[in-house]
Amino acid sequence: MFEESQIGFIGGGNMGEALIKGFLATSLFKPDRIHVFDVSKNRLQHLSATYGIAVSSQLAEAARASSLLVLAVKPQSMSAVLDEVRPHLSHRPLVVSIAAGITLATLETALPEGTPVVRVMPNTPALVQEGAAALARGAFVDDNLMRQTMALLEAVGTAVEVDEKCMDAVTGLSGSGPGFVLLLLESLIDAGVLAGLPRQVARELTLQTMVGTVKMARETGKHPAELKDLITSPAGTTIRGLQVLEERGVRGALLAAVEAAARRSSELGRK
Repeated sequence: MFEESQIGFIGGGNMGEALIKGFLATSLFKPDRIHVFDVSKNRLQHLSATYGIAVSSQLAEAARASSLLVLAVKPQSMSAVLDEVRPHLSHRPLVVSIAAGITLATLETALPEGTPVVRVMPNTPALVQEGAAALARGAFVDDNLMRQTMALLEAVGTAVEVDEKCMDAVTGLSGSGPGFVLLLLESLIDAGVLAGLPRQVARELTLQTMVGTVKMARETGKHPAELKDLITSPAGTTIRGLQVLEERGVRGALLAAVEAAARRSSELGRK
């Protein structure tokens, strides 16, 4: 599907790099078909040396060379980037934006009329082909282009199409979610050390516990509460620990964290 496509990245930060590494690892694109622009020379040197891709300090060069253009810049920089990139998109490439909060209407208004735009919220596990991405299509994206974009993100994990009104919620949950999960992971490792385990042992046990629990939930299809009940025996160790988590408000804190991240995504789109 992408054999002859040239993909350009405007922005080569962490999320852009995660997608690049994922695309290369799955052989979706060869290095000579990936072009990256970034204002940081250090980032460009890193990406070129690590992945053997084409890099440029000229935005126009990456934009004109691409039949698929990924806007991977911070939301606060998007307005300036759109103004700069617009004159170089007369060939109407498919534009994919991964900037939190930036709406399809904003993108379509700023780009040449008729430009196909897909708004995507990926997450960093795309780096290891385990990403979770949600996609919302613009007015000029037909089913064929949407299938291509879905295939692009499915190559580095799971992809779902949603109405754009859901994108802020997606940003709060799966976009920001890896940060929340990593905080839990770090806390459990430290808890193992506090209980007397060597740190490396605590790390290995925690990682496998996380991986195994997720796999169990995915493969059984059972509700997390049902699976939790299976390992929560009367007056046992798990229920005692769960009692503390409820008393300390861990469930409420996670609900509030996702809500706050979603609200921030909405705020970024209004700036």
